Amino acid sequence: MSNERAPRLFIVDDDPGVLEVVSRFGRSVGYQVLTFESPAQALSEIAVRPPDAALVDLRMPSIGGIPVLREIKRRAPHCEVILMTGFGTIETAMEAVKLGAADYLRKPLDFQRLTELLSGIRDEVLRNRKVAAIEGDLIKHLQFQGMIGRTPAMLELFRLIRRIAPHFTTALITGETGSGKELVARALHALGNRRERPFIPVNCSAIVETLFESELFGHTKGAFTGATDSRAGLFERANGGVIFLDEIGELPLAAQSKFLRVLEDGIVTRVGSSETHKVDVRLVAATNRVLEKEVQAGRFRADLYYRLHVVALQVPALRERRDDIPLLARGFIEEFRKQFGKTLSGLTPEAEQMLLAYDWPGNVRELRNVLERASMLAEGEFVDRKDLVLTSAMAPIEEASESSRAVRPIQEIERAEIVRALDETAGNKKEAARRLGISRRALYRRLEKFGLAPVNALAS
Repeated sequence: MSNERAPRLFIVDDDPGVLEVVSRFGRSVGYQVLTFESPAQALSEIAVRPPDAALVDLRMPSIGGIPVLREIKRRAPHCEVILMTGFGTIETAMEAVKLGAADYLRKPLDFQRLTELLSGIRDEVLRNRKVAAIEGDLIKHLQFQGMIGRTPAMLELFRLIRRIAPHFTTALITGETGSGKELVARALHALGNRRERPFIPVNCSAIVETLFESELFGHTKGAFTGATDSRAGLFERANGGVIFLDEIGELPLAAQSKFLRVLEDGIVTRVGSSETHKVDVRLVAATNRVLEKEVQAGRFRADLYYRLHVVALQVPALRERRDDIPLLARGFIEEFRKQFGKTLSGLTPEAEQMLLAYDWPGNVRELRNVLERASMLAEGEFVDRKDLVLTSAMAPIEEASESSRAVRPIQEIERAEIVRALDETAGNKKEAARRLGISRRALYRRLEKFGLAPVNALAS
């Protein structure tokens, strides 16, 4: 094994003779060894080269071994710390173990016992690295057009996408906010026979209601105030390709009949013109609403709903595919490892259990945001429980039984997520909108809707 790949051992002792002897021993057991006479220097080095194991003297002039143990476990939770002392007591040994020490050795050291300890730690580190490498390979194997899944619901979704992609003319994708509906739409495009043609994504909630027709179908010069020239709409721009209408439930009733005509006849008429344009597009629509209920409430045309519902794909919520969470987390951490230039290789068992216990109202998008922040905060090789910040709006499911948890209204969850995004970005609306996966205009509308900002502040 190359020295760079060997587990890293810190030895912290104010006695140069001890450092010399123990460092030779550590290298013989298979470690790359760093020695420190100063505990402060060792602690500062953790951020640069986090250790897998540490041998720390209990009594040193500047900082005692117990505070050093506590600080190492805070900065590098996965690191196994062994305390060394010539002046040990039972009380001190018990305190060290409570704080997470792997063991407590008296000087002169029992090198047979030290061999057992360091060999066990070394083997565990190498085993974890092997598991991480296997998980990385597994992610590649289970990745499908940017999505990761091995649960039956996701494998069935992947199968449907493969079968439908070459043949569909319209498709409807349903699922909760943040579940990955746009990835499904992009997969349909990438696997279809129009993959070389345009893919035009449209977020219906981000378009001002009075401009829907203009955005979708285009307009002529002078058709309305501000129309200084003629412009093709999104359907014309998508001609020959695929148009993706996200949040189709936001489409105003006034625009729905004209939209239906485009689907039925492939005819587009620009606002302010009687001239028609023939377009050939395949349509993918997505919504987090139950369109059947929207039809019953009179907010969505029944004939348009049936036209869209020729092919339907349901994206499962993340809480319905919990077995995918560790793989998704591993994929996101690898992405952020490269982005932030860190040495991350995965989650600690405690952090993984925390993710598995959470209910994920924001689905995969929320998981990604949580791990982006955690990856920035993480010190060492693993994302730990302390690095994870989950919204207080939803408690982990382990804290309440199914019968005792009240179902929360969607609007309440949406408001809480907006408040959280603004809080985490210090009020930066552009960044908050990016994290929420909506346009800034859509965020402004929701701020006004939930009473989170005065109307005259929405233009800021």
